[in-house]
Amino acid sequence: MKRARNIAIGVLAVVFGMSLLANIFGPAPYAMQFRDFVNVPASRQFWLGTDELGRDRWSRLLYGTRISLLLAPAAALLSTLMAVLIGGVAGYLGGWWDRIVLRIIDIFLSIPWLFLFLIVRALLPLNTSPLASVILTFLVMGLLGWASSARVIRAGALSLQHSDLVLHARACGCRGGRLLFVHIVPNLKPVVLAQFWISIPTFILGEASLGLIGLGVGEPLPSWGNLLRELANPQAAMSHPWMLAPLAVLVIVMSCFQLLLSQKEFEA
Repeated sequence: MKRARNIAIGVLAVVFGMSLLANIFGPAPYAMQFRDFVNVPASRQFWLGTDELGRDRWSRLLYGTRISLLLAPAAALLSTLMAVLIGGVAGYLGGWWDRIVLRIIDIFLSIPWLFLFLIVRALLPLNTSPLASVILTFLVMGLLGWASSARVIRAGALSLQHSDLVLHARACGCRGGRLLFVHIVPNLKPVVLAQFWISIPTFILGEASLGLIGLGVGEPLPSWGNLLRELANPQAAMSHPWMLAPLAVLVIVMSCFQLLLSQKEFEA
């Protein structure tokens, strides 16, 4: 298992590194059009061919991987912070506030997260600039993906309420926000970190799903979601297997994350 974990870390490091250095490993800018080479097959010049607009697929895959892999952790960080704020405070205060938060969490969890993302994003403006589409995708996922993490963090905060550490702090006169942020939240760090790492692959799939139906990152910016839209034509994908490269990278990255998360659960 340790060897498999090291391989997964190495693969993720390579994918992250190449995407962050896309301007070095990519032979052309992601939006550059080669009008004389439209829909050409894979070759020495174009490793994954070109799309219907003459853009180099390999370059777009590198830049798209960078956007998706940076967007998902950013959304995971926002949702985890919201989960700490909402779930941690609910567990700390208890009573009617805790009951209200639990009902809100139940409402969020009653709707599958992907459908929730799709519904909210579809209600927002669709004709936005590429940068605005990135920000909207980030906000939609970050602001709606906190519910499951908040439930776990709330349970952790409740368990700390009667711990010796908190009882000792209360006996020393520590109250209110100081008790919450100095004694309870720092002791929730393992739970918070676990929820953050669990959220990243969830948001990777969320971004890919939004982009696949045109609700994610807007053109000409590439992402895994809008790159996968080329697979809407299965016959073209089967006759041009290099078009499956974004799907292959997505599957590899998700498998590596799953392997690392399962390894952490096994060790725990």
